[in-house]
Amino acid sequence: MELGSREVSKAAIQVALTDSRDEETSLKEMYAEQGMRSAAIDFGSDFSSAVPKILERAVVAAKREGVIGSTHSEEGAVAGAAHEALQQIMNKCLGLNLGGKIGIARYGSHISVCVFFAIGLLNLNDIAIGMGHRVV
Repeated sequence: MELGSREVSKAAIQVALTDSRDEETSLKEMYAEQGMRSAAIDFGSDFSSAVPKILERAVVAAKREGVIGSTHSEEGAVAGAAHEALQQIMNKCLGLNLGGKIGIARYGSHISVCVFFAIGLLNLNDIAIGMGHRVV
């Protein structure tokens, strides 16, 4: 069965929503059996300094986990998808702290990045999810 952008995006979301490393590992193994590669990164920071860190961490994690190679186009696809995901939640984040997880999935030419964050101050958090997709 050929997987498309919908299935790859769903995988990125599910990886970003995992609660533990064990759950994340078993989900990544399940996707690997389907021929899909995935990665996840925990993240926390104030939003004003977060964007470059998130883009860098997404690319590094994708390379480390074998989701992408070292080509300019693959690195750019992950960075672009991560940037698109951040733009979707930017208005909620300005001036606040965020913490959560970034999920990345790839099948063939489809690459999806999901950012799932709690945004706020102290324990007064809002929840936001952003999604970006690119084709390499």
